[in-house]
Amino acid sequence: MTEPAAGPATGIIWASLPIPAFLIDANDRILAANPAAEDFLSTSSRSLQGVPMLARIQIDAPIDEAFARVRTNHSALFVNDVDVSTRDRVHGQCNIQVAPLNDTSETILLLISPREIADRLERSHSVQRSAKSAIGMAEMLAHEIKNPLAGISGAAQLISMNANKEDRELTDLIVEETRRIVKLLEQVEQFGNLRRPDLRAVNIHDLLDRARKSALVGFAARMLIVEDYDPSLPPTLADGDQLLQVFLNLLKNAAEAAGPAGGVIRIHTFYDMSLRLRRKDGTGNKLPLQIEIIDDGPGIPDDIAKDVFEPFVSGRENGTGLGLALVSKIISDHDGWISVDSAPGRTVFRISLPVAPKQMEID
Repeated sequence: MTEPAAGPATGIIWASLPIPAFLIDANDRILAANPAAEDFLSTSSRSLQGVPMLARIQIDAPIDEAFARVRTNHSALFVNDVDVSTRDRVHGQCNIQVAPLNDTSETILLLISPREIADRLERSHSVQRSAKSAIGMAEMLAHEIKNPLAGISGAAQLISMNANKEDRELTDLIVEETRRIVKLLEQVEQFGNLRRPDLRAVNIHDLLDRARKSALVGFAARMLIVEDYDPSLPPTLADGDQLLQVFLNLLKNAAEAAGPAGGVIRIHTFYDMSLRLRRKDGTGNKLPLQIEIIDDGPGIPDDIAKDVFEPFVSGRENGTGLGLALVSKIISDHDGWISVDSAPGRTVFRISLPVAPKQMEID
């Protein structure tokens, strides 16, 4: 990788930038690309040197004019919400920043910030803040509420023993509703007490196969589950039990969305180097292993689509709204990423995970 020639510190900053960065010469050719840019274009910095910038990246804006203005005015320029694509991928809307390297050089710096990643990060931080607040409060109350509920349920069952048919319907309703509330409280406690993951090298497809078999003999018995795997995927670094819980929750969510008529669930795995998240220490975290759970159900209602990973948000009647919040928490604890893209007839939950170190043996 070619680095800006301004000393070791500059090289470290250049390599640590979590977004694609390019140095562009006076002829709009690439001088250097950082690691995030290499991932963005799925090629090495060395192979990009000397290549015309606009031959590798298509930007739906007069970017050559922007380059000229920056060189003339020696001041930075921002172009927001423009469509960006490369040879093999449409990256969607991005924010573009162009800045002069210094007051005398014709070399400029180009930064590309994918809006999708920025928006997802903000939603992820919001989910974590909301989860911590909502679950913390609920967890404190859960134990105290469960005790009187047990008494209410027991009293209702005793009353029903000597009640007429009409009164038994009411006592049965009391028992049923108290059990539903207890189940919700147990999920709250599970969310709050989730242990830190025991990270090991695990085979994604082994876990997906276990989840698929379990689903088909239970909640997804009426569904057709199609496997579309990339068998060459390396192991990921994960807690196998927690990741299995994630897959089961997503399969159950897809099966429940289909309704009594059933439907098709497709499990798709593939390799994609384009996603890199920034760790708390500032270094980049590559998440190339992709797992998609795709269903052909009615889709997520528009009014909750952006908040689907928030605690207590559910599109189903009597839904607790904790299943997807738990999934999001587990993936976040694995330094991974989860997103959803939903429309009527096609909902895709996509999980992005890191690769396990080569020296680690599969558990």
